Amino acid sequence: MGTPPPAYRPGPGSALEVDRDLYSRLASATGRRERVHGFTVPVRSGRAWEVPAGHLCRIVAPEGPQVGDLNIWSRHDPRERMWAARTRQMQAAHVTVFDRLWSTLPFLRPLVTITADSLSWYGADGEGGRVHDLLGTRCDPYVNRLLAGEDFDFHCHSNLTRAVLPYGLTEFDVHDVLNVFQCTGLNDEDRYFMKACPARPGDYIEFFAELDLLMAMSTCPGGDLSVDLWGPDAREPLEVCRPLAVEVYRPAAELLEGWSPPARADYAGLHGLHRPEWSGGDR
Repeated sequence: MGTPPPAYRPGPGSALEVDRDLYSRLASATGRRERVHGFTVPVRSGRAWEVPAGHLCRIVAPEGPQVGDLNIWSRHDPRERMWAARTRQMQAAHVTVFDRLWSTLPFLRPLVTITADSLSWYGADGEGGRVHDLLGTRCDPYVNRLLAGEDFDFHCHSNLTRAVLPYGLTEFDVHDVLNVFQCTGLNDEDRYFMKACPARPGDYIEFFAELDLLMAMSTCPGGDLSVDLWGPDAREPLEVCRPLAVEVYRPAAELLEGWSPPARADYAGLHGLHRPEWSGGDR
């Protein structure tokens, strides 16, 4: 029997159909872009930053393998944020070049499109592991308390919470992540597994901002995930923690020819509800 086809398949003109020439042009013309922002996120910490629409954002592993937990919001309305579950359905559980990260309802539009990925060669390994994971989510101190019986304040959820506070956001705004550089899969028992990160010094993934964005990332306290974090073989993984770098670029205007920011979903209904009709005068 063959592999079943994906459930979410686009029709002609769908937003799932990516203009590959446009995004390939943006990725390849590295000499026709201007770096406008850059910084390093130290180990076991988080940072938030803005990316204007039409700009490129590159995340780099400068010293080698390290997992980063990424959140994305619309800069102008944080209720619109990355929707990991729908992205898994419409793109893949592990993303790479030309995949898009989609936003929540009622917006449902691409927040970013992946333009470059130095780990695109990895594919699926012999155990079914793949990189840039949307299957799992961020580590958090609540689960840590359940599994390890102790508190730790530098899980990705906490790092992201601290990172977004200057933007008026809180823990309730932190959402399911893209695990950048993380290698994961499902085992024969259909249970989630994590493997050592395959990133090498200088590996990167690059996103094109379709809207004005707020992005935030945590350098995972598990580092490259080569050390068990919980269970009988768990030990302190600080020795396998490394920083990540962020670079934001403005591409030359001519490279954006043919691009425009995506409109929100055009569903105009009221979910079958009707507006109430008042009697007895104006209300």
